[in-house]
Amino acid sequence: MTEINKNNTDFNSTNFFIFLWNWRKVLLIITLSSAILSGGASFLITPKYKSTVILFPTSSNSISKALLSNNDGTKADILEFGEEEQAEQLLQILHSCKIKDIIIERFNLVKHYDIDENSKFKNTYLTEEYNDNISFKRTEFMAVEISVLDKDPQMAADIANTISNLLDSTKNAMQKERAKRGFEIVKTSYESFVRETNALEDSLRSIRQKGINDYETQAEMINQELAIQIGKGNKQAIDRLKAKSDTLSKYGGKYVALRNILKYNAEQYSIIKAKYEEAKVDAEEYIPQKFVVDNAYKAEKKTTPVRWLIVLVSSFSAFMLSILVLIFIENIYKKSIQKN
Repeated sequence: MTEINKNNTDFNSTNFFIFLWNWRKVLLIITLSSAILSGGASFLITPKYKSTVILFPTSSNSISKALLSNNDGTKADILEFGEEEQAEQLLQILHSCKIKDIIIERFNLVKHYDIDENSKFKNTYLTEEYNDNISFKRTEFMAVEISVLDKDPQMAADIANTISNLLDSTKNAMQKERAKRGFEIVKTSYESFVRETNALEDSLRSIRQKGINDYETQAEMINQELAIQIGKGNKQAIDRLKAKSDTLSKYGGKYVALRNILKYNAEQYSIIKAKYEEAKVDAEEYIPQKFVVDNAYKAEKKTTPVRWLIVLVSSFSAFMLSILVLIFIENIYKKSIQKN
């Protein structure tokens, strides 16, 4: 038993190279055959060309916050690059069905990928091809990379650039839907505020037409004049002043209330109007959601297949597999001799 273990140990160490030398011809033939076959097979693989778009997200999604809002004394910088959160948002949008469906339809990828339109698995095959050829990732510098592989180099560049353009329109469409609803709410509130203020101003104007323009001052002056005329016993002047006093008493309280409300509304108007303008800009205007660093261009050299790598991996795999098989055969042969 000790002798057998010793033999096994010897084989696993020093005798391994002897083993390789003894089987060198077989190993060489298998390795060369694998290299020739894999090299020939690599020519059967359709070459694909790669085009790439590199872009950075913006830091601000709201036009109004970037250009109009100044509540905290500062504005967001529309020229500032976004960070990890914004990059992840762009990646989620790039993976959305909205962009995928548009690309599939616009470039007729069912036909381009040679997928049977009558197959019940058409969508599955199409999705697999799409995911194999079109990919998105975040770079170490927080940029987003759009990569497209295709047998047609111009098609690869066109698809990559189109996806980049769709990123803007898709994100803006998503935001506009919410922004328009927000604008409708703000618009309703703003218009209601304006109508209410106009109605109050009409009521105040009506009171002023009755001769009330400054209640406190007028009341003080009438009371002083009335005291003077009573002292003089001027009945006609007293009656005239009492009539004015009665008018002040009747409409003065309403005048003061309306004046105070309008004063408060005047202070609030600038705030409400600013919100209205901001919501309107967000609902109606457009701003790019990305900074494009590199647009895709037609590749001159194929990306796949890398024939030398295919030959190298195949040859090495065949070489290693051959060694394992030969070791197994040789062990079986030795055991059969030992039994005999």
